[in-house]
Amino acid sequence: MSSNQIISPVHVEKLVFSGKGLARAEDGRAIMISGGVIPGQTVSVRVLKTRKGHIEAQVLEVLEHSPLEQPLPAHFQVYGGCKWLPIRYEDQLRIKDEQVKECFSGLASRGLVSPEVWHPIVASPEIYGYRNKLEFSFGKYISAKEEIHDDFRFGFHKQGEFDRIIDCDFCVLASDSVNEIFLEVNKHARASGIPTYDPKTAKGTWRHLVVRESKSTGKKMLVYSLNTKDPNFDRAIFDTVWQALALRDDIVTQVLFHNSGLADIVTGEAEILHGSGIIQENLLGRTFEIRPKSFFQTNTVGAEVLYSTVLNLVKSSGGTLLDLYAGTGTIGILLASHFDQVYSVEIVADSSADASVNAWLNKVSNFEAVQVPVEKFLKDFIDRGNQADTLIIDPPRDGMHPSAPPNILAFWAREIIYVSCNPSTLVRDLDVFLADGKYRLTDVVPVDMFPHTHHIETVARLELVTK
Repeated sequence: MSSNQIISPVHVEKLVFSGKGLARAEDGRAIMISGGVIPGQTVSVRVLKTRKGHIEAQVLEVLEHSPLEQPLPAHFQVYGGCKWLPIRYEDQLRIKDEQVKECFSGLASRGLVSPEVWHPIVASPEIYGYRNKLEFSFGKYISAKEEIHDDFRFGFHKQGEFDRIIDCDFCVLASDSVNEIFLEVNKHARASGIPTYDPKTAKGTWRHLVVRESKSTGKKMLVYSLNTKDPNFDRAIFDTVWQALALRDDIVTQVLFHNSGLADIVTGEAEILHGSGIIQENLLGRTFEIRPKSFFQTNTVGAEVLYSTVLNLVKSSGGTLLDLYAGTGTIGILLASHFDQVYSVEIVADSSADASVNAWLNKVSNFEAVQVPVEKFLKDFIDRGNQADTLIIDPPRDGMHPSAPPNILAFWAREIIYVSCNPSTLVRDLDVFLADGKYRLTDVVPVDMFPHTHHIETVARLELVTK
């Protein structure tokens, strides 16, 4: 089977954790389908790569719809970030719950996961308009095959294509006010005459717009990413754009990133256009500052559910808490009143600095932000003879550095709470903790933070058995 070959018809059996669809070729090989398919659909696909054990393919056309699909309101649009939108939400939860359990099946077959550890999946309190951060892209859509030549697009990238943008009319993951702001920026940007950026030529100006929204106050931050070195950039005209937006009461600050880099990311030298460059969010009675590049869970009310799940699983009190891969210190600050000392460990300098500010803002004095790789901190902490009683681990998608779990085991901590956005790497790391019988798994709680996407958070608790 060769690249670009068309296979049709193909029946989608199920979705795997990555969000890809699983189907079977006539020879029995698995077909992993990207592009947003739904179990029960019959589709045609184009072969991307042929591997030894499976075929990677891209969906081309839906030939028959799935019983799981629901009719959508006319103004709903399905973009790359909300591919599960046509699936009923109760079915989304069921699929995610099954995916987490499937990831744990290897541990379960070895007797390391007992049935009583499973908790029902926790739904997001909101399934529309829940995102507090939206990143929109400017660009073009030029295709001779489709007979399209559009030099100004504003919305989201077409699935799998870095240089083509799909215009956005309404984003279901954004609040109504953020959608209003998007349309207003769209109107002003198009009228400005300033060209959009072309990643093929590295010419043009408009690149990204990020809207950050405090769900507790309704206040918003706008972040513009512009190639201001482009000769067609007109600063005076751009100033009229952001000044028009500043007239809105809910937009309290705006920031410009002078972005001439080649990567499709928001970066560059930051310039505060008006306001402080900061908004504040309230979470479970605590206040957190959010800057243009701060990490903060994108579903605020979902984050309250996630962190409440963590707080409810913590059984220890007193002693030392290590909050590892701590980001801006959210979990450590929320738990600080239960412990004598909290160390918030994070490698990203800006996030660690934000953690210190947030601790000060919330009058948390038993808190120390440490900006260092987790694996280095753990070794140094142990070498100095220190002890930790409870560990919170919330690593990135790739999981923990291989040297970290052995050092964690050396602590003999009473309990470990592991928060993961990737159940496959979670299971890989848990396997190390459970291997010698020192710890047992007491709880596994899937938490849906991202409705209409394939992403799922999972919280697991480990308890010390022997010492």
